[in-house]
Amino acid sequence: MAAPRVLPRLDSDNRFFWTSGAAGELRLLRCQDCGTFIHPPRPVCRHCLSEKVAPEAVAGTGIVDTFTVNYQEWRPGLEVPYVIARVAIDGAPGVYLTTNIVGCPVDAVQIGDRVRVKFEQQGEVFLPLFEKFA
Repeated sequence: MAAPRVLPRLDSDNRFFWTSGAAGELRLLRCQDCGTFIHPPRPVCRHCLSEKVAPEAVAGTGIVDTFTVNYQEWRPGLEVPYVIARVAIDGAPGVYLTTNIVGCPVDAVQIGDRVRVKFEQQGEVFLPLFEKFA
């Protein structure tokens, strides 16, 4: 997509997530007491209410759980069509990222496709996008 994306507001709870692509890693919060992955980032585990949460690198791969193709140009210069997908992250049960599938025609995307993270840097933010792989 040629147009700049709308970027998240970085704060103390989410900065690690949006900047971890600088190291080529996808990081998610994980509860240090019960092991639950927490996304979106928050300071307390949603499962056991522990405050012992810390970023942890995950594989950066997953499966397309569902998707849609967007044909509406919501921002000037935004190339359409593009895929908006929900990706189930490998090794992080219950974590789904809403993202874009890039690097292939929109009609090549299917539910169940294996995908891996590909970061797009805009300023200090590294947006986790995904591309298909075999």
